[in-house]
Amino acid sequence: MGKKRIITKGDTEGAASSKVEGVSGTNDGGQGNPQERQHVQYGAAYILATYNNTLISIADENGNTIAWSSAGAMGFKGTKKATPYAASRAAEAVAEKAKKWGITGVTVFVKGVGSGRESAIRSLANYGLDIAMIKDITPIPHNGPRPSKVRRV
Repeated sequence: MGKKRIITKGDTEGAASSKVEGVSGTNDGGQGNPQERQHVQYGAAYILATYNNTLISIADENGNTIAWSSAGAMGFKGTKKATPYAASRAAEAVAEKAKKWGITGVTVFVKGVGSGRESAIRSLANYGLDIAMIKDITPIPHNGPRPSKVRRV
């Protein structure tokens, strides 16, 4: 069930034409080169720090993701993904990608309880991004689960 190729009479025997049905233009997922897109000055940095990994993404004002990285994408495996050093390396990679798009300042939203929270924020600031605000959006239960029934002995 691949792409259908059309062979015209003018082609040599067995060679497929450059016409392909069902494919229009390039298939780049809607992302262009940073030089082709307009530069954005401010964005939002989302840091998800779990016990196993740290994910960092930077979005523009409309919520479109500009750059993202994680400790696992930087090559760390196993328990090393949850370290502050791995989070700082991922933050540096994201900041470098975001600088190509012209981002100078970010608002940071931190979620999770992992150990890479603070080091990721510090790395974003050290790489030259101006941090306007830091907000913790970790979900907290208002009432929690139902307590267990009373133990009868």
